[in-house]
Amino acid sequence: MPLHPQAEALRRQRAEAGTPPLYTRTLAEARAADLADIRAAAGNPEPVGSVEEFTVPGPGGPLPLRVYHPAPEAEAEAEAEAEAETAAAAPPPVLLYLFGGGWTLGSLDTGDAICRRLTNAVGCVTVAAGYRLAPEHPFPAAVHDVAAAAEWIAGHAAELGADPARLAVAGDSAGGNLAAALTLLARERGGPAIRHQLLVYPNTDHAADTPSVREHDDPLLFNRRSVAWYWGHYLADPADGANPLASPLRAPSLAGLPPATVLTAEYDPLRDEGEQYAEALRAAGVPVELRRYDGMPHGFFAMSGVLDGGRDAQQHAAARLREALR
Repeated sequence: MPLHPQAEALRRQRAEAGTPPLYTRTLAEARAADLADIRAAAGNPEPVGSVEEFTVPGPGGPLPLRVYHPAPEAEAEAEAEAEAETAAAAPPPVLLYLFGGGWTLGSLDTGDAICRRLTNAVGCVTVAAGYRLAPEHPFPAAVHDVAAAAEWIAGHAAELGADPARLAVAGDSAGGNLAAALTLLARERGGPAIRHQLLVYPNTDHAADTPSVREHDDPLLFNRRSVAWYWGHYLADPADGANPLASPLRAPSLAGLPPATVLTAEYDPLRDEGEQYAEALRAAGVPVELRRYDGMPHGFFAMSGVLDGGRDAQQHAAARLREALR
């Protein structure tokens, strides 16, 4: 179908403003512009019960975490819906959220609006984890950082007021790639146990040559040049792209990974590889729900303030996580 009218309006605004693609800017300019665009499209931040920030030890130095607790009424509603609830309410589940930005851009602020929405809608404690960015810290630094964050959360969930037995991981774009890599690494290491993975238009293969990569070349949207620019920063050596922790679709086996929800966008060069990953998970015996959002561009999940599709996708993601974390 055609690009959704709301997305087309945004594209037209960029054209009229002469907005240059991020991949034509310096890193500092791209990082600032990316955050500004996300904040402008995310809508008003949703109030939550509380937010706290601190650091935990990581393989390359302190890792920043931002912890969101649901508004009391949101947590109570989620508990009331859970079939296994008893008179003594169980601690809420915990969600590790990994922001996008091509492993090159982004910060805890990038996913703030998403984390707030999911925290309340799921009734969970959400932990947004920072990780080292490329090209200053290329692959596999980010993978090891998010693994350290997951291990810390699993070991300290009780201190956060959360249930360590109900841990999910989620991420969009490069964050989805890292979430998928994390489940592979957790399977290899024997933990932490992850109940569900939410992958929103994830990168899954550094050398993908799919119809969606070839056909999406619009400089006013995320396109195949964007993809190449990000991979070029993330991989110090292109040969590293064959590593399943960089390209999860290349894993010899996906058996035994957590059940998954995979969301893709029609107007996205990453569409096909995300859908291929969902099908590969299903073929390996992993329960998967795949949903494509027609008319939507890459990044729409973070644009719930201006795109109805983004708001709908966040609501659907929350419903999937609620069900998985009961």
